[in-house]
Order: sequence, then C-alpha cells, then structure tokens
Amino acid sequence: MAAEAAAGAGVMHRSLWRQDLAWAGFLLALAVAFGLLSHWPLVRLSQRGELPAYLEKLRDQNRELRFQGVKTMSLTQAHALWSQGQTLFIDARDADEYAELHIPGAMSLPAPEAKKGMGLEPLAQISKDRNIVVYCGQASCDASLTVAEKLQSLGFRQVAAFLGGFRAWDEAGYPVDTSR
Repeated sequence: MAAEAAAGAGVMHRSLWRQDLAWAGFLLALAVAFGLLSHWPLVRLSQRGELPAYLEKLRDQNRELRFQGVKTMSLTQAHALWSQGQTLFIDARDADEYAELHIPGAMSLPAPEAKKGMGLEPLAQISKDRNIVVYCGQASCDASLTVAEKLQSLGFRQVAAFLGGFRAWDEAGYPVDTSR
C-alpha cells in the first residue's frame, strides 16, 4: 500500500510540475506579446532597417537638450583652429588613450576627472578668454561635451566641443602625437 501511495504522489508531482511549466510558458508568451505590441513602432523600424538611424536621431536630440549651452564644431573648423596655433586643445578621453595618440599640443583632461573637479589645476594659469577645443574619441562620445560644459561652469568663455573626435582627426590624416 505504501508503494501505491508513493507512486500516486509521484504522478501528482509530475502533473503539478507540468501545470507550472504550462503557466510559465503562457506568461512568457503573454509578456513577449505585450512587449511587441507596446514597442511595435520600434519593431517596424527594425524590420525596415531604420532603427539605428532613428535611435541616432533620438540620441542627438537628447544630446542637444542636455548640452544646450555648449558650442560645437566640425573637423574642418577644429583643424583650422589647430593650424593657427592659438587654441588650446583638451583631450577628454582616458589618460591611456591620450598617451597612445592625441592631437599635438593637446592637454589630457579625462571627463570623469573633470566632472569631479579633479585635474583642473593646469587650467588655473589659462586666461578665461582663451580659445579651447575639447575632443573625445568619436562622434558618439559625450565626454567632450561634458568637459566643455565643466569648463564653461568654471568661467571659460571660448569653449567648443569638437564632435568628430580623435577618430575623425586621425582618419583625416591630420598630425598626431605620442608625447605627453
């Protein structure tokens, strides 16, 4: 009789396990369906191959709102200022990236440090009216905008962020440097 009870309990346990699994599958399918419905416009953009461009547009709009007061410039404008030799270039990338390659004459000021108010001592000797161009790694990087915004908050009036970043500079074949 004990063997029959144990066998019955095993069958009941398997039955409950299957019910639980069926419910879990149902809930998963329901979550996927609601997810697809609530994000259907993005799903359609993805199907048409337009999602990356749409997300880039949203990112640019968000960037514009977040960094409203920061002037930006193109690769051509940045190179023209660098060629004149009167503008201070600030590299907002990590110190290791700066050490590897940077725009000649640029000063290293990594964005995380600048945000915390660290590494700003060399700027104490610089006129608040000096032209400053801040750059980071590439066009999608916000470090240059972050550092430019910090410099503006410190009273520097002629600050601009070069949005193309070091990648655009290097790919254009402009001079690069490894010295610190």
